[in-house]
Amino acid sequence: MVLEIVLLLIGFILIIKASDILIDCASSIALLCKVPKMLIALTIVSFGTCAPEVAISFNSVATNNGSMALANVIGSCIVNILLIIGIAAIVNPIKVKNTTVKKELPILFLITIIFFILLMDRLFNPNTPSSFSRSDGSILILSFGIFVYYLVKLLKNKKQDQEEVERKYNLPISLILFIVSTIVIIYSSDLIVDNALSLAERIHVSPKIITMIAVVVGTSLPELVMTVTSAKRGEFDMAIGNIIGTNIFNICIVLGLPILIYGDLELVDFHFIDIFVVLLSSFLLYLFARSEKEISKKEGIIMLIVFCCYYAYLFI
Repeated sequence: MVLEIVLLLIGFILIIKASDILIDCASSIALLCKVPKMLIALTIVSFGTCAPEVAISFNSVATNNGSMALANVIGSCIVNILLIIGIAAIVNPIKVKNTTVKKELPILFLITIIFFILLMDRLFNPNTPSSFSRSDGSILILSFGIFVYYLVKLLKNKKQDQEEVERKYNLPISLILFIVSTIVIIYSSDLIVDNALSLAERIHVSPKIITMIAVVVGTSLPELVMTVTSAKRGEFDMAIGNIIGTNIFNICIVLGLPILIYGDLELVDFHFIDIFVVLLSSFLLYLFARSEKEISKKEGIIMLIVFCCYYAYLFI
């Protein structure tokens, strides 16, 4: 069991470091290609932190470990809002722009509702086992396409930011490191998935539990560091924008794309409460952000309490 834990930790270190390099490389390439800075912040930075979840989800679905793939997405969405935003709000209350409250947050909530409905087959037909099909994956991919279209339209309607942004790497180095970091992420995901499953067998718990506790929290470290640091510096758009983009990417791409490629996924080990908490977390984020356009320390504490209650439920 010690070996599995050590290899799991090595996998986390490699995948998180490689994800940081991947984001820097992608940002450098985008800047060299004259992509607007705002587009980089809304897409590459927030979506790039999802690289560990993407690799683990593809690996899990490809090897028929459906519980791990779904736990990876559900757990990440819950951790990103209830734990990470909760901690960030306690560190420094997060001010939210009116545009975010009226547009970006409702889009996240709408996509979460779609996700909730797609996972709750038994609500419509109690005799049908809940599953996630290729058609469900297609709906999520379409939802993501609508979100990207919204971002592009939003950027076109705004004045371009002329501020010079320093890129970290030149083009050849960016391309080389991009390829290397991608390979490291894929290898690290194998290491994490294999040892998480082995550890689950050794301590006699389900892959769902080990994923929700060890894998999800470990792979959410990039989002945690970026969001809390942004909140501490008063960069509130980056703090909340990172989480909104990450959760949309998690739901639509991290789960939707591998299902679309590899086929149907049967839902086992998951109950109504698991999926409901995902919906509840998005609702709380919208509700708290809408009230006085700020997520206060008190509201951050409420988020952490809900998070602790849910994770306590996992052990019951």
